[in-house]
Order: sequence, then C-alpha cells, then structure tokens
Amino acid sequence: MSNALAIAAVTSTMRFLLENSIQADPALTGTLITTKPPDKARGTNTGRQLNLFLYQPQTNAAFRNSEIPHRATQGEAGMPPLALNLFYLATAYGEEQRADEEVMSHHLLGRAMSTFHDHPLLGTEEIRNALPDNDLHQQIERVRITSQPMTLDEISKLWSAFQTPYRLSSFYQVAVVLIESTRQLRAPLPVLTRGRDDRGVISQPSLIPPYPAIDQLTLPARQNAVRLGETVLISGHHLDGENVRVRLTNRQLPEPRILAPEPGMTSTEVTVVLPDQPADWIADVYLLAIVVLRPDEAADRITNELPLLVAPQITAIAPNPAIRDAAGNVTLTLTCIPQIRPDQRASLLLGDREIRANAHPAQTDRLDFNITGATPGDYFLRLRVDGIDSLLIDKSTTVPVFDPSQKVTIT
Repeated sequence: MSNALAIAAVTSTMRFLLENSIQADPALTGTLITTKPPDKARGTNTGRQLNLFLYQPQTNAAFRNSEIPHRATQGEAGMPPLALNLFYLATAYGEEQRADEEVMSHHLLGRAMSTFHDHPLLGTEEIRNALPDNDLHQQIERVRITSQPMTLDEISKLWSAFQTPYRLSSFYQVAVVLIESTRQLRAPLPVLTRGRDDRGVISQPSLIPPYPAIDQLTLPARQNAVRLGETVLISGHHLDGENVRVRLTNRQLPEPRILAPEPGMTSTEVTVVLPDQPADWIADVYLLAIVVLRPDEAADRITNELPLLVAPQITAIAPNPAIRDAAGNVTLTLTCIPQIRPDQRASLLLGDREIRANAHPAQTDRLDFNITGATPGDYFLRLRVDGIDSLLIDKSTTVPVFDPSQKVTIT
C-alpha cells in the first residue's frame, strides 16, 4: 500500500530510469529530461530534450472494490484503496539548430522506448530512491510499464487538447498504483458463540427454509379483496408455535392490528377472521405477516409480508328507487363499512361514470353523491375508496354474476 506520493513516485522513477539510460549513451549526453505538459515542455530550450508527461490517471477496475490481502480479516470492513492506472506520453526533441534535428529526436525516442521495454517492472530500490518519503515500494502489487497502443484518431484528439503542434511520441500505461484510504478500518469484536449453545450451523434435508414464511393468501369466493367479517386462509411453512399472532399494518393507522388465529391451525395453514369493527378498520391495502414464538426460542420470529386488500362494502342504498328532480338530478346516500375517514378519497361508480362523494369532514359510514343529468334505468353500483372497489361480482357461483343488492333504479 502507498500514500499520496505514489503518483509522483512513479513519475520520478521513470524519469530516473530515462536519465540513467541516456547518460550511458555518449551521443545523447546533455539531454534535458522534463515532465511538463507538451505545450510548455519546450519553453526557451533549443537543445536535445525528452519530455515525459502524465496525461491521464484512470481508476483500475480490477482493484476498485477489492480489499488488500492481510489488511482486514474476515468480518472486518475497510475501504478499498484508490487503484490507479497512469497513462504517460514520452516526446523527444532534437537540437533545433542542427539539420538532422528529427533524426536526433528519433534516436532519443528510440532510447526511451528501449529503456521502458527492457524495464517493464519498477524495482523496489528504484522507487525508494526516486522520491523521499514515498512508500510505493511497499505495496504488494508490482508496478508495471506497458506500451499503450493509440489510434490515429485518439492521437489527434489528444494533441488537439494540448493545443500544440504534433510531435512523434510513444504512449505508456503504468499499473497498478494503490493509494491507501485514510478512512479507519471497522473491526467488530470476535464471535463468541455460533447458534444456541454454540452448536454451530444446523442443516436439514429439505429445500424449505427453517424459518416461518408465508407463501400465499386465499380469500373467500376467489375474490381479490376481503371484507370485514370474512375469513382469510394463510398458507406457508413453520407457522406453528407457542404464541402465534396475525399482524396487519397500514400506512394510515398508527398501530398495527394484531389478530388471534382461529382454532385448528397447523404448521402450514393459519385461518384468521377480520373482525366486524367498522370504526377501527379502513378500506385500504394492508401488509399481513405472522408473528411466531417458537418453543426453543426467546424472541419472536416475523414472517415475510404479503399485501391484503380490505374492500369497502355497501350495506344500504337510499333512496331506492331514486326519483329525479325537474332538472334530471338525483342524490344517493350510501351506507358502508368500514367507516370512511376524512382524508380518504371516496367516489361512486355508476354505470360508466365516477361521481365524487360530498365532503365528509368527520369519520362516517354515510356518503352522499349528487348525480347530475341522470338517465332513468337500472344501475349496478361500486364504491371506490382510495382506489379499492367494493365487490360487485359474486364469484361463489359456477358462473359469476353481479350482486343484486348493489343495484339502484333511477326513475
């Protein structure tokens, strides 16, 4: 692992390699080695020069989410290091006053490319000596230099960004550089026991999980919603215990409703009846779960939750038949359960029309609907509360039929 000096250590080490290699070539003695941007590299210099420029640091995908070995043990959580690939541009310049300037620059570039080709790995001592106080040499992964192929289009875009005339150059990728995160390691205490009485992992010869869970809800008469006073059959596994309760939660109710199951429950089936308490329940979507206390456990287990729709029910229609006034309007009053709360949206579906209920500032079981331009005839009604309709279709028969008690006659 290395500190924030890692990038500078790589650049310094590569520059150190180039300086040693070029000094060994008598024809290149006196060459200036720089690490400036290409548009500023030349400056006022007219002699031989080799410029090494870091033009892009890029995140290394392979190490992006990987912990460094031996830094964190099992169960501990630490931040992965900042893993980088560094991309360099090596550009050579000859002596401007000489006629063979380009030949000299090609000689210089060839020397640089040969140096990196023969030195694909940065050595530990080379990195240590290149820059004081850096610790890049201590990281587990070796730092490798590889040639980076570039298309003509990529080269053109790169030099256009530099806003300077193109010079023959070579491109390199240096990887991987791991910069240690400054965030602290999270190390919880070791585990004392595994399971009850340290008995370890328990296996069972079955694909069914060993904890209680609900698979499906079966509603009366194959309906998609249930009404107050009706029975719901809950199917699942491991539902038996010393204390079994059915829990229904709703976003509009401050506390969940806890119901006791009916007698005769088994480990795979639990039956519960929604109490006929219109003032305490609302027509809405509930989340149903079963709370189970197993004989050998001290804490409750809670199953997964399944949605349960509690539908409104029209108990009376008045007047019926309804007589229109001179303008062809009529007012219907519906009595329903459960009671409608002030913040609930209620509407009447009459034929193909939807009529909003009159204002109901208090909790009530009576709703008034003003129907304008009513056409005489027989109409089946549906009460819609917060998007849930009353059950108009009777599916208990062989052929489904409309519930005749939900019909009004307008004359």
